[in-house]
Amino acid sequence: MTERDGPIEVGTALRALRRRADLSQRELARRSGVPKSTVARIEADPGVDPRLRTVERLVRAAGGELAVGVRTADQRTTADGPGAVAALGPVPHDERRDEGGRRYPAHLDVREVRTLKDWPGAWWGHWYVPPEQWPMRVPERTYDLHRGRRDERRVRERARAAVSFRRVTEGVPEGCWRLVAQLPGGELVGELRAHERSEDLLLGEDLGDRREMVLDGVLVAPQLRFLGIGRRLLQLLGEGLDGAGIQTVRAVADIGGAGFLIACGYQVEASRPTALRFDRRPTSGG
Repeated sequence: MTERDGPIEVGTALRALRRRADLSQRELARRSGVPKSTVARIEADPGVDPRLRTVERLVRAAGGELAVGVRTADQRTTADGPGAVAALGPVPHDERRDEGGRRYPAHLDVREVRTLKDWPGAWWGHWYVPPEQWPMRVPERTYDLHRGRRDERRVRERARAAVSFRRVTEGVPEGCWRLVAQLPGGELVGELRAHERSEDLLLGEDLGDRREMVLDGVLVAPQLRFLGIGRRLLQLLGEGLDGAGIQTVRAVADIGGAGFLIACGYQVEASRPTALRFDRRPTSGG
């Protein structure tokens, strides 16, 4: 329980469980294997501090369940009491051992060292050198001792697993596309915008109303880049265009953005667009 909720009243909870299960202290003692005197002492004296194993045996014998977990932000307190807590999963690397046969620290994130980039201690290395030429021995596994880097890595991993994608149509003009990536709480972490245009108007010819898409931009939250969010937004755009019968997508991008689009299958055209800028001067008040 949290500090706000206060300590658990084991005796009160045990009495409530016995009432629901219609069990006397003697019957509960017989079912659990805990002496009746212990049951009576727990219920009568709020200052008694029973062992966790004893409490677990009593709770299970009364048809209850003892759970240890954390309450998430969307689990509110109801009229019947606090909502259910989220169960704690096992430590992911609990089965692994270091070279001395010891478990790795539970609060750290252990990961395999496949390249020198995986190991923070490889400041002396060159990333392009193959493993057989590394001048120093590299451990099989590593972890981050820096709390800030650990927190950042965990935020990214949670976001990768929880992010969802959808097309927004409300408030979007006809012929315009808006795809978003967001976290379960509604936080926007990625966005793609595009609009349709006709090649008839572009070329001044009647081509049978051939439509094409112009990609206005793809944005991803800086702390969540390189997780595949932008690539997934482009994939969803492609799937939507297949259904709309639009085959061509055009885009203008800077150096970094061009590399990203090329990696997603776009090709550089021979044309050389000119970037223009027009700054309006503020008008003086009359």
